[in-house]
Amino acid sequence: MSEGEKARLVAWSRELRSVHDRLRQALAVTRQALADGEPVEPATRDLLLFCHGFCAALTAHHAGEDRHLFPAIAEQYPQLRDTLHYLRQDHSMIAHLLAGLQAAVARGAAPAELHRHLEGVAAIMESHFRYEERQLLTVLETLALDADPYAVLGPL
Repeated sequence: MSEGEKARLVAWSRELRSVHDRLRQALAVTRQALADGEPVEPATRDLLLFCHGFCAALTAHHAGEDRHLFPAIAEQYPQLRDTLHYLRQDHSMIAHLLAGLQAAVARGAAPAELHRHLEGVAAIMESHFRYEERQLLTVLETLALDADPYAVLGPL
């Protein structure tokens, strides 16, 4: 394997970690937008913007993993199929929580309710990211996947 090929393979591991960090930062910005709006405005313009951007980015990240990354891992590492199944279940749960958050923001829910939604998303998202990183980062260092990182891991 050439150095260029090895660098490309290791890049998937670094890229996943980097995308997770950017999503964590997007969540922090969204939480700050909520804090900045309290208690006067339940849903400030910033919160609407940041929530929409965060929710869209996280959804695109999980869709790309489900569509591109996980099938490639399952093909090359069949022993990880149960792990991938659990990660897909997390994606479904997170999508449900994001839908609840988006609905609450759209209807102008009170800050306390929005805070509960964000905390729920944050807890599951962080647990999911840590599990995914523990289970997959080493695998991603050797994964042969010739694809666009934006398609696989989302546009963040």
